[in-house]
Amino acid sequence: MEEHLRDILGRIRPLEPIELQLLDAQGCVLVEDVTVPLALPPFDNSSMDGYAVRTADVEGASEEFPAVLTVIGDIAAGSGEPPTVGPGEAARIMTGAPLPPGAEAVVPVEWTDGGTGGGPAAAMAAHSADPDGATGEVRVHRPVAARGHVRARGSDVSAGELALAAGTVLGPPQIGLLAAIGRATVKVRPRPRVVVMSTGSELVPPGEPLAPGRIHDSNSFALAACARDAGAIAYRVGAVDDDAETLRSTLEDQLIRADAVVTSGGVSVGAYDVVKETLSELAGDEGSVSFRKLAMQPGKPQGFGRIGPDRTPLFALPGNPVSAYVSFELFVRPAVRALMGLDPFDRPTVRAVCADAIASSPEGRRQYLRARHEDGTVRVVGGAGSHLVKALADANALIVVPEATTAVAAGTELDVVLLDRTLDRTLDRTP
Repeated sequence: MEEHLRDILGRIRPLEPIELQLLDAQGCVLVEDVTVPLALPPFDNSSMDGYAVRTADVEGASEEFPAVLTVIGDIAAGSGEPPTVGPGEAARIMTGAPLPPGAEAVVPVEWTDGGTGGGPAAAMAAHSADPDGATGEVRVHRPVAARGHVRARGSDVSAGELALAAGTVLGPPQIGLLAAIGRATVKVRPRPRVVVMSTGSELVPPGEPLAPGRIHDSNSFALAACARDAGAIAYRVGAVDDDAETLRSTLEDQLIRADAVVTSGGVSVGAYDVVKETLSELAGDEGSVSFRKLAMQPGKPQGFGRIGPDRTPLFALPGNPVSAYVSFELFVRPAVRALMGLDPFDRPTVRAVCADAIASSPEGRRQYLRARHEDGTVRVVGGAGSHLVKALADANALIVVPEATTAVAAGTELDVVLLDRTLDRTLDRTP
């Protein structure tokens, strides 16, 4: 297994960086440090709807003895030059609006009468109902400290500070930060385009009735989902019959939009396993595809190579659903991450106590068993059959039984590969 993985990663090179619009860069990996050109926020602004005041003017204010201030105007977010607040004055201000000259703090509208002579409810209603603003008087019922309810310039991030480091995967918060500091485009490694196809004349698309001897194609859906989960853009191709010419023409058509290709099925020793023959021919002078038998279960037959004029990486996985999934996790996922310029290995391996006895494991082959991991304990789900899709859906981890181990007693500590963290949280019932 290690030899096969080393061969794969040794022939994978990160994709070339490109400049993308922000939303197109979601899920991509940043290849440059991004610094902040201007402080964020760029000016002192109000964190509340209320009144911009001088603190001395409201010192000692109370319900019984309110401070009475002259309202000199309104300041809305995005408005023009604000008025200057002098002694005994206040300016009505909205959340996000700049703190006007002369003002030292913001009194929330709930602490005032809103210019109505009433209580907090009347103040709130008046503040909302008068979009054109008002002058007159406002009664302030509580004092406010200097800089109270004011967001300071640069309190989020200062000019010249590092906003995002190269190697950051751009998710929604990072996209928001880039927009906030004024970046419209960013230089990234693009998400790899992964073409996924199943092979087998017995396969029928989901939603169509099954004739005798036919089964629904699940591999292309599961593997396309795996590719997306790894960070790629997945293109799922319908199942291809066991016909060499059909497979060859389909692959040739798909190479134009592929940074990697994943097939499932047709890599064993059956009479109709045409993938080996087809890929060997398609590789031609531009590349080569090697087929191997690995010391593992499930997933013994594996193929990897480069095909077509661009020497596109191709992964030929076994056809059994569990074998295909485990093979993707162990070999394709690291390669997809390497194409993105990321650390290939993001699935943590931990030690856990196996609550179940494992009666037999094939000598000389590393076994991966579907399991549920929780609080340092792991339980086998469904057994070792490589067709047990329901057991795979219930699993959130893979138990690793070493090559030299043929049986495991309950209570033995083993390596466990943790899979989807979302499923972990669901199983743990963590909010």
